[in-house]
Amino acid sequence: MALLVTPVPASGETLIATRLDDGTELARFSVPAGTGWCVLWHHSVKGFEVSDCYENREGRMVLVRSHLPDFAAGLGHIPGRGEQVSDGAGGYFILDMDEPVPGDAYILRPGLGPVDHRLQVGEHIVSLSAVAARARVRIALIGNE
Repeated sequence: MALLVTPVPASGETLIATRLDDGTELARFSVPAGTGWCVLWHHSVKGFEVSDCYENREGRMVLVRSHLPDFAAGLGHIPGRGEQVSDGAGGYFILDMDEPVPGDAYILRPGLGPVDHRLQVGEHIVSLSAVAARARVRIALIGNE
């Protein structure tokens, strides 16, 4: 199992991905206020990459935008939830979502194989599917421990 640990400064916030069944920490990233990260995956039917991107807004996890290359099964824009704009390549972005995540955490069940759920912070990417496929994984923004 691979674990990515990046230096976490004395101030700021920390993004942690943890398996719920045994508490194993899968990833830990420094995400100071004003910075962000994305959860990336491949659509299970069409195979294209989808992304949901978040920001640390004064210690709160906030969903800010999504990129969806197609209106495939399970994807779409909900009117009133951000602004849908073309990505210029047949897909679309949903911008300005500004949706706080309750409790600054949520549970993700990473998909198998080609779905490849990943956390991306800057240039660093961790495949949650590679280390915890089908497991319940808690993604949380927390104050430094």
